[in-house]
Amino acid sequence: MSLESRQEFRAVNFTPMAGNSKLHIAMFPWLAFGHMIPYLELAKLLAQKGHKISFISTPRNTDRLPKLHPSISSLITFVKLSLPQVENLPKDAEATTDVPYDKVQYLKQACDDLKEPLSKFLETCDDLDCILFDFAPYWLPDIATSLGIPSVFFSIFTAAMLSYVKPASGIDDRSKPEDFTVPPKWVTFPTNVVFRLFEVLRIFDQTLAGNVVSDLYRTQEGIKGCDMIAVRSCMEFEPEWLQLLEEIHGKPVIPVGVLATTVYDTGVENEAWRSIKDWLDKQKQGSVVYIAFGSEAKPSQVELTEIALGLELSGLPFFWVLRKHRGSADTELIELPEGFEERTKAQGLVWTSWAPQLKILAHDSVGGFLTHSGWSSVVEALQHARALILLTFLADQGINARFLEDKKMGYSIPRNAKNGYFTRDSVAESLRLVMEKEEGKIYRDKVKEMKPLFADKDRQDKYVDKLVDHLRSHGRPKKIKNYDMGRVS
Repeated sequence: MSLESRQEFRAVNFTPMAGNSKLHIAMFPWLAFGHMIPYLELAKLLAQKGHKISFISTPRNTDRLPKLHPSISSLITFVKLSLPQVENLPKDAEATTDVPYDKVQYLKQACDDLKEPLSKFLETCDDLDCILFDFAPYWLPDIATSLGIPSVFFSIFTAAMLSYVKPASGIDDRSKPEDFTVPPKWVTFPTNVVFRLFEVLRIFDQTLAGNVVSDLYRTQEGIKGCDMIAVRSCMEFEPEWLQLLEEIHGKPVIPVGVLATTVYDTGVENEAWRSIKDWLDKQKQGSVVYIAFGSEAKPSQVELTEIALGLELSGLPFFWVLRKHRGSADTELIELPEGFEERTKAQGLVWTSWAPQLKILAHDSVGGFLTHSGWSSVVEALQHARALILLTFLADQGINARFLEDKKMGYSIPRNAKNGYFTRDSVAESLRLVMEKEEGKIYRDKVKEMKPLFADKDRQDKYVDKLVDHLRSHGRPKKIKNYDMGRVS
């Protein structure tokens, strides 16, 4: 169905919902916990307002999500779709954290094979008002349209990052990596928020791997086919980018707030957290650098060595959550420099298993965060006013880092612009600058200034209310009786 036909269909059949009507909303995030968690945060906020959520993922992913508070658990139904087996995808791999990076392409192929079971589920949902979907299932808007279900492209990336995706009506003549180190021609205002060459080269290398549909194409098609765009952001943070998105795509763009991560406290303190807390409790307030690069990024052996030796040189207390591999099938292990842990045992702690990031960032002894600039990690750090030291690896991280640099909310470790190389000395100096030196006070002060924006529950609540209003006004057309035609239409 064309856009014109879809608009005509709604003009004939659309009946506005009552202002206090409760919605049934389906959600289908990409199979990565950095995507599933923000989707779940939005689901929880919607459920708190009495709306019904069908959260669609795979069985193993669903079982690994944080537990829900009893007050909303009856309103969020987890729809478990078995992930089809595809060649080269390890058994039981259902999320990006389960596989090495070069096998994520097979996870996307398996996700594409969910098209049929997802279609069958949506066909059974007569009361479904809309579906929120991620970048990966670019084929979903066509299915939703055929069933008369409005679809919302919900981006866990910022509007600035999303603005680098070509509009459906635009001409994209970017063909080489260097073209992505300047703003696209549809950006109508001056900006320093651009990729660096080494970041683009890494993205190009990943995009060209295998025969899988590229992330850029998936995102373009998803935005093109959807009825509305929702963005994990807020007007106070990036108004010009949110406005640009609406202008270039010609459809509603709804910021849903930053969706600060919340965890339901079950009252049970696990052994891992007890050990971590015991170590943190012994450190001075604001003295510790927390280091973590998320579930997606894995430094190379050379990068890991420079990070480790830089930490040692800095002399700062550190707590490092280190992922030596991704997935059980990843044989490309990375190792710390010989003797590093013994030499730094009085200075810091390396933690190689799962760690509760939100609890660590909330601890008073943590003052700074050496991060890959993933948006979820940035939000979690800013809700606790932790100073940011930035070291990008993948995807949207370069755009996030430029944005934070531009606002003096984060400091990037100096690197070679072409190959991304950095040294232990630049790591040490960057850490000391942000954590201790007078010239780094601007970064420490800025995150404190921005904390209310990222931790204000009332502001977040208002963004969710606005999203609900839009979903009501653009909701699924209700069947109405047409007595003149002698039939139901």
